[in-house]
Amino acid sequence: MVEMEISYEGTLRCAAVHGPSGNRIQTDAPKDNHGKGEAFSPTDLVGTALGTCMLTTMAIVGERKGIDLRRTRVKVTKEMAADPVRRISKLTVHFQMSGTFSDEQKQLLINTANACPVHRALHGTVEMPVTFSWD
Repeated sequence: MVEMEISYEGTLRCAAVHGPSGNRIQTDAPKDNHGKGEAFSPTDLVGTALGTCMLTTMAIVGERKGIDLRRTRVKVTKEMAADPVRRISKLTVHFQMSGTFSDEQKQLLINTANACPVHRALHGTVEMPVTFSWD
């Protein structure tokens, strides 16, 4: 179990503290929803969580299998819907893979990315197309 403590700082900004590490982040409401857009919005963090979870899960498997992912980059694009309620409608994830990978390694990494805990939690509620480019 992990606890996060969150406080409201005013002007649609919140601060969150990660219990185990003490690291602190701020969120801000986006400009299109009455905020200043000066920090990640809560929904931006959902997209960030998806991309980082997929890459971290791949790296865990990569370390076990001797696959170097240090030059891998992930781009997540978030799309919102307003009908019937404001929500995340789509998170498009694109991996830019640098290095030499066998077909077996490629399939392992793709399967691993799509099995990460955040992807599984969002599956069926948010459209999540995932693509890979291999150098």
